[in-house]
Amino acid sequence: MISGFDAKKLAAASEPLTIGNVPSGMEPLLLAELARAGKPVAYILSDGQRMADLEQMLTFVAPEIPVLTLPAWDCLPYDRVSPSADTSARRLAALSGLIAHQKKPHAAIVLVTVNAMLQKVAPQEVIESLAFSARPGNQVRMDDIAGRLERNGFNRVATVREVGEYAVRGGILDVFVPGSEEPVRLDFFGDTLESIRSFDPASQRTTGQVRSLDLNPMSEVTLTPDTISRFRKNYLSAFGAATRDDALYLAVSEGRRYAGMEHWLPLFYERLETVFDYLKGFQLVTDHTVREAAEERSKLVLDYYDARLSSGQPTKGQMAQGTPYKPVTPGQLYLDSKTFANTLDAFNAIRMTPFNEHEGEARRVVNIDARQGERWARSNAEGGGNAERVNVFDAVVKFIADKRAGGSKVLITAWTEGSLDRLLQVLNEHGLERVKPIEALKDVVSLAKGEAASAVFSLESGFETGDLIVIGEQDILGDRMVRRSKRRKRAADFISEVAGLDEGSIVVHAEHGIGRFIGLRTIEAAGAPHACLELQYADEAKLFLPVENIDLLSRYGGEGTEAMLDKLGGGAWQMRKAKLKKRLLDMAGALIRIAAERLTRHAPVLTTPEGLYDEFAARFPYDETEDQDTAIEAVRDDLAAGRPMDRLVCGDVGFGKTEVALRAAFVAAMNGVQVAVVVPTTLLSRQHFKTFSERFRGLPVRVQQASRLVGSKDLALTKKEVADGKTDIVVGTHALLGVGINFANLGLLIIDEEQHFGVKHKERLKELKSDVHVLTLSATPIPRTLQLAMTGVRELSLITTPPVDRMAVRTFISPFDSLVIRETLMREHYRGGQSFYVCPRLADLEDVHAFLQSDVPELKVAVAHGQMPAGELEDIMNAFYEGRYDVLLSTTIVESGLDVPTANTLIVHRADMFGLAQLYQLRGRVGRSKVRAFALFTLPVNKVLTATAERRLKVLQSLDTLGAGFQLASHDLDIRGAGNLLGEEQSGHIKEVGFELYQQMLEEAVAEVKGVDEIADTGWSPQISVGTPVMIPDNYVPDLHLRMALYRRLGEITELKEIDGFGAEMIDRFGPMPIEVQHLLKIVYVKSLCRIANVEKLDAGPKGIVVQFRNKEFPNPANLVGYIGKQGAMAKIRPDHSLFLTRDLPTPEKRLQGAAVIMTQLAELAKG
Repeated sequence: MISGFDAKKLAAASEPLTIGNVPSGMEPLLLAELARAGKPVAYILSDGQRMADLEQMLTFVAPEIPVLTLPAWDCLPYDRVSPSADTSARRLAALSGLIAHQKKPHAAIVLVTVNAMLQKVAPQEVIESLAFSARPGNQVRMDDIAGRLERNGFNRVATVREVGEYAVRGGILDVFVPGSEEPVRLDFFGDTLESIRSFDPASQRTTGQVRSLDLNPMSEVTLTPDTISRFRKNYLSAFGAATRDDALYLAVSEGRRYAGMEHWLPLFYERLETVFDYLKGFQLVTDHTVREAAEERSKLVLDYYDARLSSGQPTKGQMAQGTPYKPVTPGQLYLDSKTFANTLDAFNAIRMTPFNEHEGEARRVVNIDARQGERWARSNAEGGGNAERVNVFDAVVKFIADKRAGGSKVLITAWTEGSLDRLLQVLNEHGLERVKPIEALKDVVSLAKGEAASAVFSLESGFETGDLIVIGEQDILGDRMVRRSKRRKRAADFISEVAGLDEGSIVVHAEHGIGRFIGLRTIEAAGAPHACLELQYADEAKLFLPVENIDLLSRYGGEGTEAMLDKLGGGAWQMRKAKLKKRLLDMAGALIRIAAERLTRHAPVLTTPEGLYDEFAARFPYDETEDQDTAIEAVRDDLAAGRPMDRLVCGDVGFGKTEVALRAAFVAAMNGVQVAVVVPTTLLSRQHFKTFSERFRGLPVRVQQASRLVGSKDLALTKKEVADGKTDIVVGTHALLGVGINFANLGLLIIDEEQHFGVKHKERLKELKSDVHVLTLSATPIPRTLQLAMTGVRELSLITTPPVDRMAVRTFISPFDSLVIRETLMREHYRGGQSFYVCPRLADLEDVHAFLQSDVPELKVAVAHGQMPAGELEDIMNAFYEGRYDVLLSTTIVESGLDVPTANTLIVHRADMFGLAQLYQLRGRVGRSKVRAFALFTLPVNKVLTATAERRLKVLQSLDTLGAGFQLASHDLDIRGAGNLLGEEQSGHIKEVGFELYQQMLEEAVAEVKGVDEIADTGWSPQISVGTPVMIPDNYVPDLHLRMALYRRLGEITELKEIDGFGAEMIDRFGPMPIEVQHLLKIVYVKSLCRIANVEKLDAGPKGIVVQFRNKEFPNPANLVGYIGKQGAMAKIRPDHSLFLTRDLPTPEKRLQGAAVIMTQLAELAKG
């Protein structure tokens, strides 16, 4: 297939070779040919970023050859943090795979980075002894496996969600083994492993059976008595006696893992091996810059080593003190570049280069017949003006038609299914027919004449060789930024577990008011054990609430809120509730009036011209995420509905809200109405102006900007054009809302980062917007806005999926260590980027500034805070934006919406002093481009954190997944309460009933005013007593927090389907359900029927069942009378209007059964 290339001959060569003329993207074809020709192949790359792409391409080129990847540690040399769990796991899986391969050789390809080659690894026998595998039916003790997991660096938790965690419950052990797609659940019976099932970490439900479990360790260091004693001996002989503050030595001596201990790897084992030892018998292939990369890396390692040594010397100044760091010598942990180069020669490595090289004395060169493909997309730098931009697609279609008519095989590729689909659709519109999707490269051969093929292939740019022509997505559309999307865990589950009730928190009971939650208690009720929540009220009064009625409780407020406890049985609470209800109804009335007026008004109907719209959409250099698609569709529907749109789009920092705005603006501009984009700061205004101008280039749309950054002459001109209707889109700060600006025909108003606008601005907006479409964008909406959206006054779209190539920000939490800070800032500097350094208080700025000047004198630091004159602040920010400073040292003013794509490192000083949403917003300032961003939260040395601060940091570290901003906003909403909606009345009444209940009552009030027929009155919960034990026993679910979370979830369930699902999940997660839990689920079911039939209380005894109706009403009285008549003597109505049904129910089980039957009948009657 590749002309001028004979793999057999090359593989047999006995000297180092160079293969020239290999265009980027063609390496996989050559590697596959070499691997098929004989020896297994190891490809050494100098750029670790390309590893995942090569892996994907190899599965397409040679699906039959297994591929192993061996990445390097993803931390710095001599760092204080360990490599990430994911990386360690992939490394160990690859090393284990190589050992297995030596025992049973077969065709294989190994991808390994230069950095990984230079790093020494534990000897083969050690790695081999750590691996462990088990199959169902094996005799193996659960404790042994748990012990092995603990030693190998797994983390014990209550619920397994991430790689490297395990949980033990009764006879079940859950573990998320590195390298596998899903975690597995091991079910033991005694000492026999009965079954292994995989499960989904988001829902905790099993998804299938697994034949065997292969356990690789999580870390290259295992702590056995043997390695610990060797470490202690070697550490003392290398560095002398350990001091008291030497945390590493202490931790390892006690058998605890220590962050970053992998950097002392040589001290744990007698000797280390190199990756070359693992690759015996492999044909090595390198890319053309490997040796240079190795030299650079070796220099870097030495630099870091020297830096650590010099920082170990006691220095002046109090800031610099941190925990001691005693590095091992580079030779113990790394290969030097000379040895590396010599070993490559000894292995007769083949070098691939994209250039056409000439043979010299020293080396042989084989040039193959291949070349870089055509590139149609002119980059902006080449001056791809408007005219050429318009139809790249026609040129591509013509090229493909010519080539395939000439008998060439053409393959069109894209990064993902979605983008391939869209690309082919647009090409099809331009007349490209007969494209056949293929799964593997070998299928290209079977193409008929005049056919082309398409495939998903991670190709940067296309190439041609012989009769094969491969076209990459970027050749047509210009730079794309699509990468593989990862499965994301549902952040919602995570938050709901954090938001569970804790002992001691203040709660609100819908009937009795504010109390304090003491804990779970099991008490005897009607002769059977029943789990209850113990609540304490004023004067030490206690109330026991059965767990199935947990839905009556809501949280009063956030952590640490205190409130007056109510008296049990006093009338004060009911009065407060009634008064509030009246006020809420008035409020809701006003809100609904505003909303209703909007519905009756008309706004222009804006529809989308299809063909044009698709081409505009294709210019978006990412794949839309599903949420983004939904939001865009919703906005397009709103615009076409002919009513004024009022939609809030909540999306995380940098999750593509702007794209939603761009598409809306496009639709509006194409319909000939004006668009105003209002932003809070001049910086953002400039940024949006740039974005809009770029995207609308080549379209008949005029984009202008109005803000302080525009000269007054231009500003006057812009105002005039806006008034004359010459400008289609104007971007600006709230100056746009000023009195001096009149629009010729404003059709769409876009408000970005709405949390920064005050009430006055919003009033002025309301005047503008009686018949204008409004689109509001925000990452963390202020509680009030969020509440308006949640109560249904305005529409809400959430974007919670991160854009595909965004890497989650790596978050580290460490005590203040001057060296780590220096490293972090310098690493960013060498990467060509900038950093933010944020302090909680103005007072800290000076200390930190002095520290930076003494420890990191190479970097230019700008200081910014909110008490500076606005002009000066603006200048500093602009200078930083343009890259004239390396570090911006500031208070939290940077948290609002500033987007500096080159700033990808954030250091937060005294992170324990910040709130959750603040830390989250701050962290969202970095990680906006393709490079991995880092956030370092420093804590004061030797200071114990408060529990809340610790929990906050934990939440942040685990919200590594992107897209948690909305949950945080709602989390924050509940910590702070929501503020008043209409402005005049302040939020005193939230205080009166607690936050969650307020929210609920407001929703009910809005529904009532809207005249929705069914107002679900949620302030009651049916009471059911049948004398059966009802609880989740603590030997079934030992973890208290988890038990509470389960009860809380049960309280929210209403549908029969959901109850069954919940039951299935329980069996899955915790093993067969004990009888008490089965009763609990049945009672939850009966309770949901009681709600439908308005039954307040149901008592079942041996002789029958008593049913009491709430307020003595039944939704459908005629049916009830008929039912009682049919029952004859079996039913009678008592004087208190309760209904008594005679039945023979001797045992509690029968009573439960009977109650279910009768309630099913009553619920049917109620529905009529």
